[in-house]
Amino acid sequence: MRIAIFGTGGVGGYFGGRLAQAGEDVVFIARGEHLKAMRRHGLRVDSIEGDFVVQPVQATDDPAEVGPVDAVVVAVKAWQVSEAAEAMRPMVGPETFVVPLQNGVESPTQLAEALGSERVLGGVCRVMSFIAEPGHIREAGLPPYVAFGEPDNRPSKRVERLRQAFARATGVNVEIPPDINAAMWRKFLFIASLSGVGAVTRAPFGVLRSLPEARQMLEQVMQEVLAVARARNIALPEDIVSQTLTFVDGLPPGGTASMQRDIMEGRPSELESQNGAVVRLGREVGVSTPLNAFIYHALLPLELRARGEIEF
Repeated sequence: MRIAIFGTGGVGGYFGGRLAQAGEDVVFIARGEHLKAMRRHGLRVDSIEGDFVVQPVQATDDPAEVGPVDAVVVAVKAWQVSEAAEAMRPMVGPETFVVPLQNGVESPTQLAEALGSERVLGGVCRVMSFIAEPGHIREAGLPPYVAFGEPDNRPSKRVERLRQAFARATGVNVEIPPDINAAMWRKFLFIASLSGVGAVTRAPFGVLRSLPEARQMLEQVMQEVLAVARARNIALPEDIVSQTLTFVDGLPPGGTASMQRDIMEGRPSELESQNGAVVRLGREVGVSTPLNAFIYHALLPLELRARGEIEF
């Protein structure tokens, strides 16, 4: 398949690298020093699933150079999706489909508004990876997983074709879940709780799950997300909160969420797409989310400062 990876950070660099390693025709959309390093030395990926280098690598900062592709994997941050949708238009041909892998649950709608709903799948991933230095992705601590599907969960040739491409890749667990919307909300419940509580406390996973007061916060955030999901007719299992807490118990104790790291380091983050989205989506269906609202309101000044909208 001809696959464009729009956003070559930790997520796009890892999954795109694995697809390229497996022999797929992959082109990376990157920029700045990261792009320069990839062009000079290839894309290096260090992974608990095995290190490798994609060399030579197809990489550019201009989607118009690429032309239409079979699939676009959208791996930018959630707050960059609308801008990315406009930028990727030169790569979107009559049969192109788009797979969002952002944290949160709103990216498919944003992409559909720009590109048409018929082009957009639902998607979700789990991977602990980041840019270690320009041209170098490091992954560690969590078995990489990717899932996608048609929004109405019907079988389709394009979904199966992409599944087969990922299945040929080393170091990737791939799935077409029976309900992609439920899969996205399952991830949303997990990541919004860890990100929000982690960002407020500045504590790693090991502390969040072992300190009773912090664990109680995690559970309450999850319960609020579950209440919103149910009100929006998302079919999550009754024991999803206990399942998610059990999963958190198995994470590396020193780990942190990407939103948490962004806020702690003064960068723009996915706050609006995670805890902010819980509040907003809950309000739309009349569900109160007081702890998510507290987290969102407490972190908003730091978020606005990182975006240059306020100073202090």
